[in-house]
Amino acid sequence: MLTYLLFVVGFVLLIKGADFLVDGSSSIARRFHVTDLVIGLTVVAFGTSMPELFVNLIASIKGDTDIAIGNVLGSNICNIFLILGVSSIIYPLSVTKGTVWKEIPLSLLAAVLLGILANDHLIDKSTSSTLTRIDGLVFLSFFIIFLYYSFSIAKSIEGMEEHVPARQYGLGKSVLLVISGLIALSVGGKWIVDGAVYMARSLGMSQSLIGLTIVAVGTSLPELATSAVAAYKKNAEIAVGNVVGSNIFNIFFVLGISSLIKPLPFQTKNNIDIVMVIFASLLLFFSMFTGKKRSLDRWEGIVFIFLYAGYLTFLIIQG
Repeated sequence: MLTYLLFVVGFVLLIKGADFLVDGSSSIARRFHVTDLVIGLTVVAFGTSMPELFVNLIASIKGDTDIAIGNVLGSNICNIFLILGVSSIIYPLSVTKGTVWKEIPLSLLAAVLLGILANDHLIDKSTSSTLTRIDGLVFLSFFIIFLYYSFSIAKSIEGMEEHVPARQYGLGKSVLLVISGLIALSVGGKWIVDGAVYMARSLGMSQSLIGLTIVAVGTSLPELATSAVAAYKKNAEIAVGNVVGSNIFNIFFVLGISSLIKPLPFQTKNNIDIVMVIFASLLLFFSMFTGKKRSLDRWEGIVFIFLYAGYLTFLIIQG
């Protein structure tokens, strides 16, 4: 019973830890006269993906690789189908041509690249499928390119500053917030991984299933809050950009760092989830591509949510 309680508390620590880290880091950055736009593109953008990163780091170190890979794939599917589905119901999401033609295809490329690098056995039957340290370096190289692109289009992004914490703290409190955030993320991440492993064993479910569902949805809560608020404020670029950026971040950075720390064995059955990530990205692209408005309308958001419910049902039946 205590393990389940710590599992739930772990998500609270993850979310609050990410908030503390963002607040403290933003305050410190302002002291060095860093603009709100740059803070939004770096500190805040990284902050929403800190839960996925810390869960994966701890899972990788402990050898629970099914949770690490399942968390990333599940989060990316949840981001598109659930978070964008909910956000588009709040307000139809119209975006610029750059988002449709560059950022969404880049998130699609990330999923395709993951599928290629994770399936070594398709090229050489004598090898096992593993995300190696070299694969991690490949992912991180693409992530650097993504960061360069993000900064190159920064001035065309409106509303980014609204999501930067407004309060300015003293240096001492700022440092304390950063340290507290890192501790909360570390402890919360450990409790979630431990709880997920225990839950999988006690319920007779695979670690991959727990990672794809409960852990993935829990670590995606910061993205849900950011995109929902942005949609409510009718800022579609932030709502969509937050999700697409998070998906790119999860594969290129989170899996890149995770596999660099410790190679991640990949199970062939997870190819179904990679295909689902690719399908979700393609569906998002064509939903935005069709029509003159380049928008995700309310009815499409409802379809996305039903697709996510169907995917979860499939996972549960299969698991």
